[in-house]
Amino acid sequence: MKNRIELIGHYGSDETIACSAWTSTSRELNEDKRTRIPNLINMLWSNGHETPFEKAMVHFLVDTDIASHIHLLKHRIASINAESARYKELQEDKYFVPDDWPTMWQAKLVHYSETGNLLYHEALENLTPLLGRKRAKESARFFKAYNSQIQSDVMFNMRSFANFLKLRHSEHAQVEIREVAAEMLRAVKEIEGEPFKHTLAAWKV
Repeated sequence: MKNRIELIGHYGSDETIACSAWTSTSRELNEDKRTRIPNLINMLWSNGHETPFEKAMVHFLVDTDIASHIHLLKHRIASINAESARYKELQEDKYFVPDDWPTMWQAKLVHYSETGNLLYHEALENLTPLLGRKRAKESARFFKAYNSQIQSDVMFNMRSFANFLKLRHSEHAQVEIREVAAEMLRAVKEIEGEPFKHTLAAWKV
């Protein structure tokens, strides 16, 4: 399976961010102040005044390989809750195969992944009477490879999202997490009404 992302919600907008910044003077909006939002957003970001960007959020449902999931976890300022093989048996046996690999190596990885999945379920069944269901679940997952896919609920405030994009929407990032970041960015750009148009412009993404 391909890694997949879905934008399931967002809170706030450029206006929310601007109003947060204006709290120190006056949050009251009029048409004149609204026309100043693009320049304000750009000024805030360019000068490192990033706290107002924490007042808006984007929320995703993500299916990724475990290696990419670890890249997400390294962003400690993101809020992440993930599918857990410790609490339930993973029934779908999802796994990721890189499409830039030669066919022979893709086939080897498919075989390796499917063998690991069979061993996972076999170990879970056989270890349960010996160790109990809880320990069997949490230890049988050692047969799951780094390309196994799990689902995560991921939320960023916009300051955190900028940090994530800087590190992961980069030519230096691993291909898989770079593709996840690109899909997240695309989804945010395509939100109806473009609520973060000026924020994204300030980030130059």
